[in-house]
Amino acid sequence: MLRPDDPSQSDELSRLAARLRALPPSLGPVRLVAVDGHAGSGKTTFTERLAAALGGAPVVHLDDLATHQEFFEWVDRLRAWVLEPLGRGETADFSGYDWVARDFRGARKIAPAPVVLLEGVGAGRRALRPLLATLIWMELPAAEARARGLRRDGPELAAFWEHWSAAEAAHFAADPSRPFAQLRVDGRTGRVVANRGN
Repeated sequence: MLRPDDPSQSDELSRLAARLRALPPSLGPVRLVAVDGHAGSGKTTFTERLAAALGGAPVVHLDDLATHQEFFEWVDRLRAWVLEPLGRGETADFSGYDWVARDFRGARKIAPAPVVLLEGVGAGRRALRPLLATLIWMELPAAEARARGLRRDGPELAAFWEHWSAAEAAHFAADPSRPFAQLRVDGRTGRVVANRGN
């Protein structure tokens, strides 16, 4: 796994952060960078470490925009609540989805920083790619990612994972992200394993 105390991994993240900062803006003043991959592939952990390497870059978690009824039908919310304000150079101020209460109620603020990270399954989907400065894919097979997610969430969420996994498979079959990723990161180690440039 990616370890913050590993100097070689820290150096790699620092180099990646410098590369992202050097990209041209893709959304108003913002370089929007997507981190996509299967649920359980390590996206959140990697994104947190990358955000830190970027000096505290804001992170948009797609879990704040998806719902129990709409796992992947969040594009309109993302555009209206997040992308349009950022594109104008304004702070996005919205309510995130509470997965326990099943309602939008948690306050979220995303500033139009030089780099903003968009993290979640489907972050590199077709509708968003024109707005991305780059797309990062977490490389971990779906079955392994699912097993990891089940270990993390416990047996009480097994039925949810069954439903989620079917929806995720259908999404990626219709709208794959992996072939369009400029970077691929090993979901086990957090190391860059493929680099297509921009």
